[in-house]
Amino acid sequence: MKIGVPKEIKNHEYRVGLVPASVRELTHRGHEVFVQATAGAGIGMDDSRYVAAGAVILPTAEEVFETAEMIVKVKEPQAVERAMLNESHTLFTYLHLAPDAPQTEDLVNGGATCIAYETVTNDLGHLPLLAPMSEVAGRLSIQAGAWCLEKARGGSGVLLGGVPGVEPAKVVIIGGGTVGFNAAQMAVGLGARVVIMDRNLEVLRFLDANFESRIETVYSNVDSIEKHVRDADLVIGGVLIPGAAAPKLVTRAHLSTMRQGSVLVDVAIDQGGCFETSKPTTHAEPTYIVDGIVHYCVANMPGAVPRTSAFSLNNATLPFTLALAKKGAKQAMLDDPHLLEGLNVHRGKVTYEDVARDLGYEYVPAREALTL
Repeated sequence: MKIGVPKEIKNHEYRVGLVPASVRELTHRGHEVFVQATAGAGIGMDDSRYVAAGAVILPTAEEVFETAEMIVKVKEPQAVERAMLNESHTLFTYLHLAPDAPQTEDLVNGGATCIAYETVTNDLGHLPLLAPMSEVAGRLSIQAGAWCLEKARGGSGVLLGGVPGVEPAKVVIIGGGTVGFNAAQMAVGLGARVVIMDRNLEVLRFLDANFESRIETVYSNVDSIEKHVRDADLVIGGVLIPGAAAPKLVTRAHLSTMRQGSVLVDVAIDQGGCFETSKPTTHAEPTYIVDGIVHYCVANMPGAVPRTSAFSLNNATLPFTLALAKKGAKQAMLDDPHLLEGLNVHRGKVTYEDVARDLGYEYVPAREALTL
């Protein structure tokens, strides 16, 4: 198969769809890999590393799209990239379609087969291709939150861990999944007072056993969110409904009850955000203030640490990339129900139920769409 790796063009996005080691695995198995010039520069991998791994370097994204059968990316295709996709392409990347009607419309009209990292599953019902970036984002959320709490950034001037004689910051984490767990690790390590909220009692039991007395676990409902957000210095939004738009759990009314300079970090912003006042930001302009509360809503948080993120992502995606290249997209998905869960759009049909519901498309089950 001919596999293309364009350079990411989203604002301050430096990750790359395939690192040289992944390219070597593919070329070793007889596949052809075409990489856009300088695609790996952001993670310290120059073109010579890709050539040594067996890739062919092409100067432009247009040439990559024209040559390749499968496009492997990191972030959702931007408008100029979507215009280069057609029915001959398989796109394998993060998509996050539910809150993104323009992207979905373009992909439906373009006819490509579009497989989303974030909805591929495994035998445990987990999301193995979302997990690596959720781990990174969870840990980064605390770094970002600590930075935003600094007075120069509009924050209240609170140090997360406090100092002897001065109490630490209160960190409230909404959602006890991968993001929440990793955020808690960092916050606890920095000495903050940590509250994790979730609606799954088994998740709360796991967190309680893992962190012992170092955190407080709270069942998440309207009342408990209102209570704990009120006196939080930093709130991390880490809720996830796979493939669907995130629920709005912190409202604008809550902001008026918080101390001025407190911080909201919305890790769910890729799925529309879980705070009512959230809107996507970039690494160039990561924050804004609403009612005195600092909002950090960067839609590609792991892009801040692209080297760590790209290698972590490739560790998870490579087995699926190899299967798609060996068997072709259709057969690979028919053979693997977990990969089939990743199919969001195929030949003009929306094949992921939550996306179809949220955006008003007719839902066509993935297997049915592939076998029409």
